[in-house]
Amino acid sequence: MYNNSFPSVYTIDLLNKYRKNFIHGISTRIGGISDSYYKSLNLGLHVADVPDKVIENRHIFCSQLNLSLQNTVCCEQIHGTHVHIVTKADRGKGTLSLNDTIADTDGLVTDVPNTPLMLFFADCAPLLIYDPVHKAVGLSHAGWRGTVGDIAASTLHTMHRAYKTNPQDCIAGIGPCIGQCCYEIGDEVADKFAALFNDSTHFTLDHILVKQNDRYHLSLYEANKALLTIHGLLSYNIAAESPCTSCNSSLFYSYRADKGKTGRHAAVICLNNI
Repeated sequence: MYNNSFPSVYTIDLLNKYRKNFIHGISTRIGGISDSYYKSLNLGLHVADVPDKVIENRHIFCSQLNLSLQNTVCCEQIHGTHVHIVTKADRGKGTLSLNDTIADTDGLVTDVPNTPLMLFFADCAPLLIYDPVHKAVGLSHAGWRGTVGDIAASTLHTMHRAYKTNPQDCIAGIGPCIGQCCYEIGDEVADKFAALFNDSTHFTLDHILVKQNDRYHLSLYEANKALLTIHGLLSYNIAAESPCTSCNSSLFYSYRADKGKTGRHAAVICLNNI
């Protein structure tokens, strides 16, 4: 769902039901000051955009959600499965510079209010998780490598270890990412997903992998929804209906549609102090 007042913010309807407890949002590429390939609300410092413009864009996005960039936490995403437990001491890391970002990390979790977690995307899937019992949130970066490595499990296990989170209590949203319509993959990647779900008695590959004209197409939505369910979330507590970033590259950054020359939109989640 798009915010009518702020076209640079997309939210997930299921998660909006809990807005009293936490804030979330996914940026679009509209409403910023970047130029060229990064036009206009590029939030990624790790691309070749002008850093001062990226920082201003981050201020713009955070202000639209009434969040503090000063308290926000970012990390160096490497398409892995490491998840970092965020404390107050981490506030501000990676927001103004890559020099102090949390290294080699693709997931963040916290139970500290007013501490926004922010990750960056251009076709990969954002996984947003809320534990209403123990008042904790998680945010992960799931491209095909993170998905096949099961970053969903890594995030839930880290939340359980840190906060005693029970996945059956959790609410999750899978944000905008490249859709199966546009995500053609090679046989080697398809084999990895077949192996991942080979032992599942609850899921088949029918919706995760579809073969069209002798080429496989992958659904990151279906794969991550299946993994979240396998790890204990109730299916009706998972929202996986979001627009394809490649089909909608005028609204979202898409590495594939833009042939690698593009910016990054962000997903953010933050506990309220209630």
